[in-house]
Amino acid sequence: MTDQSTTRSPSPATHGYSLGRRNFIKTAAGAAGAGLILPAALAACGGDDDDSGSGSDGTAAPEGTAEAPAAASGDLSVGSRLANDAPKAGLAAAVEAFPNEDVNVSINTTDSNTFQENISTYLQNPDDVIAWFAGYRMRFFAAQGLLGDISSIWPALDSELGSGFKTASTGDDGKQYFVPFSYYAWGIHYRKSLFEDNGWEIPTSVDELTALAAEMEASGITPFAFGNDGNWPAMGTFDQLNFRINGYQFHVDLMAGKESWTSDQVREVFATYETLLALHQENPNGRTWEEAAAALVNKEAGMMTIGNFAGSQFPEGELEDLDFFPFPEINPEYGLDVVEAPIDGWMMAAAPGNEAAALEMLEYLGTAAAQDVYLSEDPSVVATSSAADTSVYNALQQKAAETVQNAEFVTQFLDRDTSPEFAANVAGPRFADFISDPSSIDGILEDMQAQSEVILTT
Repeated sequence: MTDQSTTRSPSPATHGYSLGRRNFIKTAAGAAGAGLILPAALAACGGDDDDSGSGSDGTAAPEGTAEAPAAASGDLSVGSRLANDAPKAGLAAAVEAFPNEDVNVSINTTDSNTFQENISTYLQNPDDVIAWFAGYRMRFFAAQGLLGDISSIWPALDSELGSGFKTASTGDDGKQYFVPFSYYAWGIHYRKSLFEDNGWEIPTSVDELTALAAEMEASGITPFAFGNDGNWPAMGTFDQLNFRINGYQFHVDLMAGKESWTSDQVREVFATYETLLALHQENPNGRTWEEAAAALVNKEAGMMTIGNFAGSQFPEGELEDLDFFPFPEINPEYGLDVVEAPIDGWMMAAAPGNEAAALEMLEYLGTAAAQDVYLSEDPSVVATSSAADTSVYNALQQKAAETVQNAEFVTQFLDRDTSPEFAANVAGPRFADFISDPSSIDGILEDMQAQSEVILTT
């Protein structure tokens, strides 16, 4: 049973895209120690069918083996940041389909930005089940003892999620604290009909991108929709520019504090960023990504650098008009070898009010049973389970999965690939300062480097 509660203290949730059964990301050697960024390195994921608890013919397990724990009961709270209509409906449907009717589930929802800004406070008194992100940001809070160990449910999830996702769900102590629910690709999104009506071609270089933008401006269309409320959208464009100009390994090392923010490589990124800013909606600080996406939906803007979750803003029946392409090549040495594909999922509080029900819910959320129901309401995203029904994927979902599968390297996102403290208190505000006044970049980078040395290397 589900009780849709009113908005309360911040709680996150998910959007995302799935790799096929044979293709899951494994941790990069350069980032494994910090749990930072995942390379594509697509490898076999699913194990043999799990027959624990029964014989190979489906008969009861031999006498003396452990019996399955009794089903949970009672109240369970689930934290969610899915405040937009389609994702919110998807989560509600998935929770409603939870097979244990003896558990009374309440979903507590707030907006994503508020959640992320207050995560440390929230984790002092969280919901039982908490939506969050894989990689560094999960490991950071697990190391502080703020999350519950859910290793016990992973044997049941291995066949659907595989070793790559398990690595992304593992803390510094080797225990699992996370269940991947979805992931999605970042790229430049556009309406196919707008491009077709104007005879525009997909750009393959940054020069072609700026030439396309000039054509859009001549037609009275803003080239790029842009909203930076919460400070994270600007990180997405920075990531695209950084790994296109300087490559995957430099990006990994910069996030880890091993490269300098005052280096010539980073200055080149911001010089390119400044050039492109003129092609974006003005005054993005304070504009939400949803407000910016409305310009893309209404064809007032031609493009938007964002994750595939932008599809959740399109009216029913118009999602098929949304497409995306990878950020174009800038440095031929690196080409298009990197794709940004954040993994979202679920965690358990360190001291949940109903641990048995929380573990049962988390195991369920890691399966196709839950994810297929979610996708029936929010077809802008793709499941992490290899058993999910991909036959119903729309063109955007199929392209997202193929893009990630074909990438040589896959990053998470700046605010997931580095220290939460550095991302929230340094990178986000300083990027917003740069957008407001690009001429202040020297002081901005000097401040970022000084704080990087304190936060990331001490």
